[in-house]
Amino acid sequence: MRRAALIGAGTAVALTAAVILVGCGSESGPAPSSDAAAKLTVADPYIPLPATPGGMGAGYLTVRNEGEGEDRLLKVTSPAAGSVTMHRSTTGSMEEVQSLPVPAHGTLDLARGGTHLMIMGWTRQPALGDELELDLTFAKSGTIAVKVPVKPLTYRPGS
Repeated sequence: MRRAALIGAGTAVALTAAVILVGCGSESGPAPSSDAAAKLTVADPYIPLPATPGGMGAGYLTVRNEGEGEDRLLKVTSPAAGSVTMHRSTTGSMEEVQSLPVPAHGTLDLARGGTHLMIMGWTRQPALGDELELDLTFAKSGTIAVKVPVKPLTYRPGS
């Protein structure tokens, strides 16, 4: 009987220790993910008024990533246009690109003279003050819809 009591007490101690260890292990939370998330916001979007009616337009904006993970801009669409493509300007030429990186704790700048959007096939001619929707689709963050104002051709952000 005494032996049974000792075995019972030993089992109780072992179970209590196991519960304490499991409880302590869960307090630290889940293990950090190796695939950290991006936290994207869009700033300073604008479309300069196209110089010719029915002509191509350009789109500029900054994608900020405050997150730990990187992302990629895969495509841009708009209900106001037949197509929106991403381009990179280099010395003397412009080339279409299929995606653009958004680094962790960094920015993707779509600006004059560099990487930008080309907007074609307007559903109606944009006018100063219009706000057109651009839908930016990212590899990890999904799609972000942005209202983009049409500004004078001479507009520069921050000026």
